[in-house]
Amino acid sequence: WSLKAALKKGPVVLYFYPAAFTPGCTLEANRFAEAIPAFRKLGATVMGMSVDTIDTLKRFSLTECRKKFPVGVASTATVKDYDVAIGGGAMSNRTSFVITPDGKIIHVYSNGDYRDHVPQTLKALQDWHASMGHMGHH
Repeated sequence: WSLKAALKKGPVVLYFYPAAFTPGCTLEANRFAEAIPAFRKLGATVMGMSVDTIDTLKRFSLTECRKKFPVGVASTATVKDYDVAIGGGAMSNRTSFVITPDGKIIHVYSNGDYRDHVPQTLKALQDWHASMGHMGHH
């Protein structure tokens, strides 16, 4: 998965979460999976990231993300670059980023509670589209 490639298609919602299969992360993944049609309408790609192993994430992607969006292994460097490290970089916190095709981060939402991540990122995308006058055009 390449952020650059994804951004060529449109905005990207990149969300970090602490650990696959923990209750909040599972519910958050379910919410993102359910909202994929709404994100698609806005031309957005969703990508989840955590510091879990690739095998764990493959299982998580199939069961909890419902094969609706990819999840990737966040390297220690990635976690540091996005400033989402907790526990000395051993884990990432729960933070969602909305990145526009020109590579700008227009929205950062960091909250341990999973519930507002989907509405927050959808709203940021809607606002961005409105400001661009792009509603309904891809």
